[in-house]
Amino acid sequence: MSPTEVTAEHNPLRDSRDLRLPHIAGPCSLVIFGVTGDLARKKLMPAVYDLSNRGLLPPGFALTGFARRDWDDQDFTQVVHDAVKQYARTPFREEAWQQLAEGIRFVQGSFDDEAAFEELARTVHELDEQRGTRGNHAFYLSVPPSAFPTVCRQLARSGLSKPQHATDETQPWRRVVIEKPFGHDLASARELNDVVSEVFDQPSVFRIDHYLGKETVLNLLALRFANQMYEPIWNNHYVDHVQITMAEDIGIGGRAGYYDGIGAARDVIQNHLLQLLALTAMEEPASFAADDLVAEKIKVLSACRLPEDLAAHTARGQYAAGSQAGEQVKGYLDEDGTAPDSTTETYAAIRVDIDNRRWAGVPFYLRAGKRLGRRVTEIAVVFKSAPHLPFDSSETSDLGNNAIVIRVQPDEGVTIRFGAKVPGTAMEVRDVTMDFGYGHAFTQSSPEAYERLILSVLLGEPPLFPRHEEVELSWRILDPITAHWAAEGQPEPYRAGTWGPGSADEMLARDGRVWRRP
Repeated sequence: MSPTEVTAEHNPLRDSRDLRLPHIAGPCSLVIFGVTGDLARKKLMPAVYDLSNRGLLPPGFALTGFARRDWDDQDFTQVVHDAVKQYARTPFREEAWQQLAEGIRFVQGSFDDEAAFEELARTVHELDEQRGTRGNHAFYLSVPPSAFPTVCRQLARSGLSKPQHATDETQPWRRVVIEKPFGHDLASARELNDVVSEVFDQPSVFRIDHYLGKETVLNLLALRFANQMYEPIWNNHYVDHVQITMAEDIGIGGRAGYYDGIGAARDVIQNHLLQLLALTAMEEPASFAADDLVAEKIKVLSACRLPEDLAAHTARGQYAAGSQAGEQVKGYLDEDGTAPDSTTETYAAIRVDIDNRRWAGVPFYLRAGKRLGRRVTEIAVVFKSAPHLPFDSSETSDLGNNAIVIRVQPDEGVTIRFGAKVPGTAMEVRDVTMDFGYGHAFTQSSPEAYERLILSVLLGEPPLFPRHEEVELSWRILDPITAHWAAEGQPEPYRAGTWGPGSADEMLARDGRVWRRP
């Protein structure tokens, strides 16, 4: 099967509006800044190849890398080749690779090098002539947030941020993709948005949150809005509380330069987990068009309220040395590049309440951490106990609350926990689970999140990308917490391989609840 012979049966990124056809990008190119980084090597380059291999990119698609390395086009092509061979999810096919390789280019330079951006502009215009990209170019900023303003202004100065020859008949586009974090607080997020808005129109700005490209996150919308059985109970009449967890079993590795001073709350809760909260709690949108979806998320984030006592309803910790998977691991303060007196948290837990009719009185507990018991991201909707149980208390001693658990990663799927009778002559009711797993239910593989997101950028479809209003509302929620923690000194240590500091358990115990053990 050639790259362009992709049918709906083979293609998990088919156009949802026409199940007969895959959703294929038109003539265009992608320019990646920061191609020497891990994100570009492990995610972006392989995702571009997978899209091409699935037949979702045009034959004349072009990929340009920009970095300080002393490379030519052939050197960069080899780098892409090696990344594809190691990390691509689809099989390596020489025919597909050769088609992609013909459009690979490289420009050497630093972000403050005006001559390098002039060369990039020349390369882009050359691609319009040689590859038929028609003036359509996306710029992916896989670079530190501090470099965003410099790159954006260089793109504007060199004429790359706006198409040069737009007419009524042809409307070429330019788009920019920005990786999180979007600032480090509300004020910096607004400053960053002002800088980017000077160069690109808001509809041309795509803020990447790769969690929103995951299959299971999208399945949350299907679970809620394609099934009649869940909507009647998805409210404060039946739901006791919601837990949203992102647990990692790894430490910071070699990322101390980025992570120290950022911490778990800014790195994960401000973006990933508050977006999951919004999708879990929002009302049904009029459609899944970007404006309708964003409108409902903004309503939820606007209604979020923090408890008055932040000391009692937040927790933070810092992993200490311990044992993980049978191996002794060092503590955070002993990691290379970490300041010995660092107060950066590697674990964060917060309670958020939503002041609207659907969720009044239902707390949402968000937690994220490194060096925890296992790697898992999940949304657990925990229901209230039945108002009356016609059983002896000894018969239901092992019965907990019903729950619907959406597993985002790994083992993507949905689990429903409910009570059932244990086989035997006695009446004994115990928790059991009913499980749906993507790997068992569907034969086709799920696309990697960056495949979906890059394709959405090239198609100009923004529903999966948070807008600046959502980013600012998320910082508005988090800023009081980080300010409170800044005055509290050192985070509480917790042993690597456990489930976080004791203060996190105490936080839920005050509300008469306990954390799930995924």
